Amino acid sequence: MEELIDDFQTRFFNHYDPCHERTKVQSYPHYFLGSVVISKKDGKNFIIDGQQRLTTLTLLLIYLNNLQNEKKNGIVNIENLIFSEQYGKKSFNLDIQERERCFHSLYKNEEFNSSDSPESIETMLERYSDIEEIFPDELKGDALAYFIDWLTDNVDIVEISADNDDDAYTIFETMNDRGLPLSSTEMLKGYLLANIDDQDEKNHCHEIWKKYLAELKEVDKSEDASDFFKAWLRGKYAKTFRERTRGAANRDFEKIGTSFHKWVRDEKEKAGLNTHRDFSKFIDLDYSFFARQHKKILENTYSFNEKFPYLYYLYSNGFTSIQYPLILSPLNPGDDENTVNTKINLVSAFLDQFIARRIVNSHNFGNSAISYTIFNFTKDIRGLDIDDLSTELTRFTENIDENFDNIGQLYLNKQNRKRIHRLLARITSHIEKECGIPSNYPDYISWELKKPFEIEHIIPDVWERNQDKFESEAEFNEYRNCPGNLVLLTRGFNQSLGCEDFPLKCKNYFGQNLLAKSLNKDCYKNNPTFLSYISDAELSFEPYEIFGKEEIDRRCDLYLEICNQIWSIDVYDKIVEDHEVMQ
Repeated sequence: MEELIDDFQTRFFNHYDPCHERTKVQSYPHYFLGSVVISKKDGKNFIIDGQQRLTTLTLLLIYLNNLQNEKKNGIVNIENLIFSEQYGKKSFNLDIQERERCFHSLYKNEEFNSSDSPESIETMLERYSDIEEIFPDELKGDALAYFIDWLTDNVDIVEISADNDDDAYTIFETMNDRGLPLSSTEMLKGYLLANIDDQDEKNHCHEIWKKYLAELKEVDKSEDASDFFKAWLRGKYAKTFRERTRGAANRDFEKIGTSFHKWVRDEKEKAGLNTHRDFSKFIDLDYSFFARQHKKILENTYSFNEKFPYLYYLYSNGFTSIQYPLILSPLNPGDDENTVNTKINLVSAFLDQFIARRIVNSHNFGNSAISYTIFNFTKDIRGLDIDDLSTELTRFTENIDENFDNIGQLYLNKQNRKRIHRLLARITSHIEKECGIPSNYPDYISWELKKPFEIEHIIPDVWERNQDKFESEAEFNEYRNCPGNLVLLTRGFNQSLGCEDFPLKCKNYFGQNLLAKSLNKDCYKNNPTFLSYISDAELSFEPYEIFGKEEIDRRCDLYLEICNQIWSIDVYDKIVEDHEVMQ
């Protein structure tokens, strides 16, 4: 989804000019999104190949339609691309029964309870959430109508139709089995090996290439490990980035992202490929080293490991593709394992700091929003030793404009629910670990548990019973969605408390996780470890008899204190100290 939207944005802005009349859009270049194979039966179309693309486009169109609903002028009618009406009955164009309720909720911009839905529905909701988070701000203003015109008229899909399933599958198999083009990975291998003169050396490098490519494919989500090559070449060799002006030409960063094999061939000097010996070293030393490190990074990105916690934290917030060049950048083939691990932790800890601050301040961190900033960081830390790397990352962090002071203005909504859930999970897991309580961050965010954790509003959604605590219903609704009024509870237990008033809820919170339990006065009795922790860390934990506006404000102040502890700038010194101990 991120790559598609980034690609759309780039192609559109290469030709968009705010001075253009909208009719000018029809002369903008087209974008080919591939083909879909359809089987026609009983007057209906059945998708044999292309359902993922059509689903993705439907989600994007629903989002754009909702985005337009907030505007008064320049609205483009795209509803007919989302649903059709026949005999007075509306149906979604992508007419799959199990998805209808989900599509309807998204189209109406309403919450959808997916607790009893199949995995495909959960995935659709995740991808729609991605669109809300990463859709570029530059496309939301005056350019929006132009972009929708371009998307609906200039983005092309070829429909290949057959009269029955057998013919449709034959077409599909023929398209996928014959005449497959060589991938960028295969063409890069061919170019590198062709420039090694010694046959024994060439055979040796070929074996190394196959060995590490096979290992990468075990963990790399791209079919031919192309994501690794993009990350490695961008992290270690890219020097230029496309200018942010209309019609600007692609530079190193973008060229590596589209055809990295061609970039290596055209820019071989930048990659240090000046002699035949360099080509052998490029595979034997550099490729083998960075392939091993990338595999390690991926293995600890998709599953939680206490040795590399920040990789998983980034992944859980949907931040992956742009992090890899930055993490690989300071690594050097001569680094020992402890040095490599320390550098990985330093850079991923910095990214965790960077992203956490953007989340609390409701700032976008999609590719289009931060790729230029991250690229400049990548160049600045390339090849640095641990001490210099720690110094640079400390400087970067000190210069980040955002901090956690605005956590009281971070309000829960449909768009940021996932991120606030993860923020609460980090806070909960952190204080429990500090108190020596077994805690597992992945459990707090997993939807695969029988009873997953959900966001609980401490004050129930009953205005009539809370009028004495707030000046207006609008203020009440605002405060209800403030982080200070939120904790995590397991599904079922969360619902069982429903609309109960705070005293009864607080009594039941005592048996839950520490963040919820800390609302109850009994948490502060016979609990020396907890009391010692909050005293040493100078945290303003306190129990509550009642819970209203003032209490939510104080609770927000507590969450601010914990965030400043979790994302302290001292984290780099601690990682370096751990490295020295291991040495």
